Amino acid sequence: MVLHKHGERLYNGLKQVVTEHLEEKIRKEVVASLSNNFLDTLNAAWNDHQTSMVMIRDILMYMDRVYVQQNGVDNVYNLGLILFRDKVVRYGNIRDHLCQTLLTLVRKERKGEVVDRMAIRNACQMLMILGIDSRHVYEEDFETPFLEESAEFYKMEGQKFLAENSASIYIQKVEQRINEESERAKHYLDPSTEEAIVKVVEEELIRKHMKTIVDMENSGVIHMLKHNKIDDLARMYRLFSRVKDGLKTICDCMRGYLREQGKAIMADEDNECSKNPIPCIQNLLNLKDRFDHFLHNGFNNVKLFKQAIGAEFEFFLNLNSRSPEFLSLFIDDKLKKGVKGYSEQEVEAILDKCMVLFRFLQEKDVFERYYKQHLAKRLLLQKSISDDSEKNMISKLKTECGCQFTSKLEGMFKDMTVSHSTNEEFRQHVSNNQINLVGIDLTVRVLTTGFWPTQAGNHKCNVPPQAQHAFDCFKRFYLGCHSGRQLTLQPQLGTAELYATFPPLKKDDPQRRKHIFQVSSYQMCILMLFNSKEKLTYEEIAQDSLIPERDLNRALQSFACGKATQRVLIKEPKGKEMAPTDMFCINDQFTSKLFRVKIQTVLAKGESEPERKETRSKVDEDRKHEIEAAIVRVMKARKKRPHNLLVAEVTEQLRARFLPSPQVIKKRIEGLIEREYLTRTPEDRKVYLYVA
Repeated sequence: MVLHKHGERLYNGLKQVVTEHLEEKIRKEVVASLSNNFLDTLNAAWNDHQTSMVMIRDILMYMDRVYVQQNGVDNVYNLGLILFRDKVVRYGNIRDHLCQTLLTLVRKERKGEVVDRMAIRNACQMLMILGIDSRHVYEEDFETPFLEESAEFYKMEGQKFLAENSASIYIQKVEQRINEESERAKHYLDPSTEEAIVKVVEEELIRKHMKTIVDMENSGVIHMLKHNKIDDLARMYRLFSRVKDGLKTICDCMRGYLREQGKAIMADEDNECSKNPIPCIQNLLNLKDRFDHFLHNGFNNVKLFKQAIGAEFEFFLNLNSRSPEFLSLFIDDKLKKGVKGYSEQEVEAILDKCMVLFRFLQEKDVFERYYKQHLAKRLLLQKSISDDSEKNMISKLKTECGCQFTSKLEGMFKDMTVSHSTNEEFRQHVSNNQINLVGIDLTVRVLTTGFWPTQAGNHKCNVPPQAQHAFDCFKRFYLGCHSGRQLTLQPQLGTAELYATFPPLKKDDPQRRKHIFQVSSYQMCILMLFNSKEKLTYEEIAQDSLIPERDLNRALQSFACGKATQRVLIKEPKGKEMAPTDMFCINDQFTSKLFRVKIQTVLAKGESEPERKETRSKVDEDRKHEIEAAIVRVMKARKKRPHNLLVAEVTEQLRARFLPSPQVIKKRIEGLIEREYLTRTPEDRKVYLYVA
């Protein structure tokens, strides 16, 4: 027929026959099944129709190849699909009934009932095939109403879940629902529906209730953080990462809680920890460990949370102006000899954690000054756990801040090494020249002024004649070897060992008691006064020793107010407060099981207020020079710079050591203008020129 130009007649005849078959037989059967066995009837009709159309296509293959292609009409198989779609599936109430039947089955399954999944799967596949290379039939006849009803279903379920459950149970149920819908789409809906239905669940159960879930009292994020509920945090992270601003909502809540915890440690006036360096820094490290644990195990180490934790630690660490001092004191405590319960490896791990806090410090230059003071005491009093640990810590600081930061610290170590050699040479000199040091074994540490934190002010005292004689001998030897140098005694940094003899405790025991006292140089000066007098007032000790008041008070408190086994002096009246008329005498009843007795100096928990002011004054003075140097560096390179850009560049250059305020930078700019390093442009006073 096609060869004889009757292709159109054949094509239209086929169309008419198929249409009549569908309308007269198939459609009537399907309509009759609306109230009973609908999906099975429709599915059987669909399968028969597909089989029939394949057979007809094979018979009319020539027409398909020639007539269909020449005239641009639907091929035989597609024609069959279109007719089945329009005459059966989309006819009258069949279309609506199919949609409602599928929705009812899904609804039942959501409630836990068992349904015929294969029937739903066949119906969905049929709708996809009827679209002929398009999803429009599936979308219009099922997917769109399915998603709309699902949204309504989950909207109601979300409200019910929230009213009845804790945050922990809620997110478990949400996760379960997402998994169910995902699995449902994979098994009997078109796979492309999976993403759409999951988005509906995410929208209705997560995004619309994010703040409510996160802030739930006694079960939200804060509750999870307080009680270390890692699994719940991880689940919430997984779910909230699916929706826009979900992680930000969790992160904001976490930040608020972290800030509250940090402020309680660092800035709470009622909290003793905020005034006590060791527990204060230890609590901070514990807090950092906790939140690092949350970060790695709950929040997948995501940058958003990592940056938030870092920002909060930087915020509250710098709330307390004493943080640089506290951190240095904490490190000092860990690097001292005799730290109980810690191996060198454990100390190393703690130092690594301290370096994390160090990075958050804005005033690294203040830390450097305190670290230098504490290192000096460790080296001079030989209290370091090991030289390796000390050098390791300096290496960490060097890696973090560069050579300039650690050059003086390294210089201190060099001085200790050189001093050891110098003392060996001095002993050889004394032996060769038969110099009499009147029984004193002298060791001198020669400290380079620029390296060591020798305090300004009065640190002179009346050194006992024997000790002064020995030092004068060393001084002559040293200056003879190094002409042009000066040696200034720093008694506040020295130590001594004194032989002490006490009278017998009992008359029937004539044996005198002997001890060696390990004391500071100031304590030595005080005790030596009692060789010539039995009793001395506070005022007399002060006049005879010339020890600065604060150091004198500490030394006397160590002798008269310390442990019973260290009370070498008796004070009248008793008590830690010192008055000019207070009387001191040797405690003849002093006893100790130890031959060598170390007299512990009363230590402050950091600096006193006057010392702190002095340190701050020195830091401010150093900063003036550093700021001016940075301004000159920038201007020398730029030649011309507006005020705001100059301030920004200088701040950026100095950020690694401290954060100068714009006001301070402005003052230093004005100082440089006065000294004619810079000048203002005539047309704009806020633009500076570098004067070569």
